[in-house]
Amino acid sequence: MSQFIYIEENGLYLTFEISDTKDVRLLHFSAQPNPDIESWDDKRKRKFRLVEVHVTGENQNDHHGSKHTGSMPGNRLRLLEWKDNHNELGRTLEIVQYDDSTWIEVASHFQFYNGIPIVRSWTTVSNKGQTAAGLEYVSSFALTGMDKDGLSHRNEAIRLHIPHNTWFGESQWSEYSLPELGLHDINEFSMKRISISSTGSWSTSQYAPSGIMENMESGLSLFWQIEHNGSWQYEISDISHLLYLQLSGPTEQEHQWWKELQPGEKFVSVPAAVGCTVGGFNEVAGNLTKYRRTIRRVNEDNKKLPVIFNDYMNCLFGDPTTERLLPLIDAAAEAGCEYYCIDCGWYSDGEWWDGVGEWLPSPARFPGGIKEVLDHIKKKGMVAGLWLELEVMGIQCKLASEVPDDWFFMRHGKRVIDHSRYQLDFRNPQVREFADTVIDRLVLEYGVGYIKMDYNINAGVGTDQAADSLGDGLLSHNRAYLEWLDEVFTRYPELVIENCGSGGMRMDYALLSRHSIQSSSDQTDYLKNAVIAAASASLVTPEQCAVWSYPLREGDNEEVIMNMINTLLLRVHQSGHLVEISDERFALVKEGIQYYKSIRRDIKEGLPFWPLSKPGFYDPWISYGLDCGKTRYVAVWRMEGEKDTCVLYMPDLVGREVLVKVGYPQEGTLSYQWNREQGSLSVQIPTRRSARLLELHVK
Repeated sequence: MSQFIYIEENGLYLTFEISDTKDVRLLHFSAQPNPDIESWDDKRKRKFRLVEVHVTGENQNDHHGSKHTGSMPGNRLRLLEWKDNHNELGRTLEIVQYDDSTWIEVASHFQFYNGIPIVRSWTTVSNKGQTAAGLEYVSSFALTGMDKDGLSHRNEAIRLHIPHNTWFGESQWSEYSLPELGLHDINEFSMKRISISSTGSWSTSQYAPSGIMENMESGLSLFWQIEHNGSWQYEISDISHLLYLQLSGPTEQEHQWWKELQPGEKFVSVPAAVGCTVGGFNEVAGNLTKYRRTIRRVNEDNKKLPVIFNDYMNCLFGDPTTERLLPLIDAAAEAGCEYYCIDCGWYSDGEWWDGVGEWLPSPARFPGGIKEVLDHIKKKGMVAGLWLELEVMGIQCKLASEVPDDWFFMRHGKRVIDHSRYQLDFRNPQVREFADTVIDRLVLEYGVGYIKMDYNINAGVGTDQAADSLGDGLLSHNRAYLEWLDEVFTRYPELVIENCGSGGMRMDYALLSRHSIQSSSDQTDYLKNAVIAAASASLVTPEQCAVWSYPLREGDNEEVIMNMINTLLLRVHQSGHLVEISDERFALVKEGIQYYKSIRRDIKEGLPFWPLSKPGFYDPWISYGLDCGKTRYVAVWRMEGEKDTCVLYMPDLVGREVLVKVGYPQEGTLSYQWNREQGSLSVQIPTRRSARLLELHVK
């Protein structure tokens, strides 16, 4: 007889079945109790695989097309041990299975989090035999039956939310029905799959490693994020007339990843977080925000939220000198900034792109030495910062020609070159030692307390040097870099290292569980930057999300105001030629920073929401808010909309008394009205390309 195990934890309901042959199945994962699936036909329930693992030379026993179903020994695994425990974070499950044919042991791990309807899931594969086994695919999480709640056909009920990313256009969610993505209910199963993936060392250059499947009938949303700083993949398709989801790190099919697991050796998959909640996009983002705060390294930066000035965007653009910097430093201090970061170019006398790598200051740019400028920053009461791109060396860097090839990614006997840079291989102890030397010099000799760690290449599928496959080399490097980063923060726990990858090209929670701050975009147009900023808290906690505010030399008051509002409910990355703008516009910058300091204590606790749904580049109005309990902060932007009025809906406040106040700017044309019975706020802004920030105090 089958044994059923029911788990109810933090609003999540899980049902496992252990068949009479010890086959383990995950039958249910939801925010509501399971339907009557125990009585389903066993042929159907066998498709509810807990994990998929495929080994070279084994039969993929399914009519699968390109799908990662029917894996072997995944389908032969049988229960060896079931562990149910608790730790400081919450409940833990470890389900250990074994295959007699390949001597492969597979442990599926589930970490629950107290008060949050999310589990973190990963898979450990151990070779208990006497011969090597080649791994081609290992799922971090697998779930069949995502669409079984409700009576409506999945074509009508299911909406898939996918976060698209690109340089200058990050965090752009789109919503699809399954037929719109080409997945039709034609047979018991389909060869078609929806496969979302990223290949290479830029983890988010096309998509964020996240998704939401919303059931419009049941009101439930299943959501996930893969936590890896390299290649990853997830797929959605159907089997036994039901949808399934599989999450993984790199695979052989998609990423040229193959791992030869030696006897006694263990492989651990990349982790993934999966949750389910009642509600839609706002509720998902709120729960993910709580979870991301829980898994993040504890640090002072995310408690204090200091204001940062960086002189790159719409300012010096990588051409710093002592003469240019000193007046900017004075202006930044006057505006109220607390950190000043000198961006790229400080290490080169001229063109700096393909010569980076030694990280020594340019005497031509700093005749009195770079410490003269850094000391001036400190004298003005700010923490000094510098830009680095420490994971690469330019092809014209002198040091690159002096060190051996094993410092770099190699493919087919040649160094990998991307955008005139070599990729350093952090598996090499000498590379990590060199990187430590640079960090130590900046911190101990220069007195730097902030580093903008940029990364402007994609090293591709990986390196075949000292690796079982290209993807294996990349994965090992990814993990070695994270270990190095952990060691840096152990030595310098108060050091702030901004995570940047040409803006948001590495916006993943392998890195963001370490870094306290993330660059949201390199977007130079403040209007487009507003859309990116308004959406970014869906992928990054607000207190980690750095957004540029860069008043233009030739602009007006409304341009300054919008620039400031782009940042005020996230992290302020101030820039722009503050010395050269009018006193009136400078006063608006100063007012914005002062206001930010008055509310930042709430930002670190607030949960994001979107009264007008997900922001898009062609929307006439956009809005983003933070729910901080009795107070809500709501930013609203009138873009190119012809209508001068919009209505922001907050259905949970229907019937509530709300006092509305202007947050920023204090002076400016604006009309507003709270509609108690509708739970909505009407906002009127008479001019296009304008923004305002309001406070809602709930009585």
